[in-house]
Amino acid sequence: MSTILQVDGLQVHYGVIEAVKGIDFMLAQGEITTLLGANGAGKSTTLLALSGLLKPTAGSIHFDDIEVSQLVPHEIVARGLVQAPEGREILTTLTVKENLLLGAYRRKHRHEIAADLDRLLTMFPRLAERLDGLAGNLSGGEQQMLAIARALMAKPRVLLLDEPSMGLAPVLVQEIFQTLHALNRQGLTILLVEQNARQALAIAHRGYVMENGRISIAGSAAELLGNPKIIEAYLGA
Repeated sequence: MSTILQVDGLQVHYGVIEAVKGIDFMLAQGEITTLLGANGAGKSTTLLALSGLLKPTAGSIHFDDIEVSQLVPHEIVARGLVQAPEGREILTTLTVKENLLLGAYRRKHRHEIAADLDRLLTMFPRLAERLDGLAGNLSGGEQQMLAIARALMAKPRVLLLDEPSMGLAPVLVQEIFQTLHALNRQGLTILLVEQNARQALAIAHRGYVMENGRISIAGSAAELLGNPKIIEAYLGA
């Protein structure tokens, strides 16, 4: 597999606080990579830096061999690096359809947008049933599906996901992860930030563990699932 995203020496500060302390990692095209760690480890900050919403204080981010760390967010989205944010961030006073179409705001070919909308509504039938209703009336699981589908409307080459299982019932968590697995089988590269380590490693190809702003463990998903430190800290004995 070729490398589609390469991060080297990434540092990110909030004022004088160094939240990400010089990390290195890569994404292979067509794979799911998961970034694990406790709250405050620096996972979400890393995604915000990849998205251009936070500017790194050092290091480089190469997406398809192009340095993107100093680009603004809409330029990064245009290149195909798209994030579905933590907390979903849907626009509750707009309809489900309006939220979805916002994901395609940079695209110009209406027939392609319409075709992708139809495809996603087939993938997310609950959204199809509520297409003209207000997004604020959706359940938590449906809002997460909407956040993912809206990001997909931007036609990402790499999808960044921040805690998609947060606050969801187990049956909905299973549904979300099945959807991510299906998207990956269709060729989508995914970087998944997730506290549910067992679910994340079940669908991932490789993983990294962050602790206090640094990457402490890296390996294939199978290696992480068998690592005693991972078992003790994230999977239970």
